[in-house]
Amino acid sequence: MADAAASPSTFDRLLETMRRLRDPETGCPWDLEQTHASLRDPLLQETYEALDALTEGEPAALVEELGDVLLQVVFNAQIGADEGTFTIDDVVGQLDAKLVRRHPHVFGEETARTAEEVKGLWERLKAAERSSKGEGERSMLAGVPTAMPALAYAQAVLARARRAGFDWD
Repeated sequence: MADAAASPSTFDRLLETMRRLRDPETGCPWDLEQTHASLRDPLLQETYEALDALTEGEPAALVEELGDVLLQVVFNAQIGADEGTFTIDDVVGQLDAKLVRRHPHVFGEETARTAEEVKGLWERLKAAERSSKGEGERSMLAGVPTAMPALAYAQAVLARARRAGFDWD
């Protein structure tokens, strides 16, 4: 199996493939018809297939399904680039900045020795980010994706309620 990190040329080749698929003159008619909205369901389906592969624990299946999820990210980013709204560099740059910002115990001066301390630090960071955006206090349910399936949504709501100290007994 290949090295754990894809070489930049591998990722660049993927991006070039997607650019060619979406080329208005020589690209694929089906790929050119796609929009962010039309790719919503495929993104969800590929995510579920990746979850199944995680459950199976079969590395080859996981590689394939994670690739399919990555395709959805790259596809949507190319549509964004075509529309002039954002690029894959925006997506990757924002993710990298978020990872660094949310891990000051690794990249900064904070200390967190346990996973529980990291969770507490993360909650404080999220609150500070909301405050800096002028969002202030939010409902404990804010941020739970409403597009989740009903059971998953209920589980997320229950988890938030537990974290807020709600006792069901």
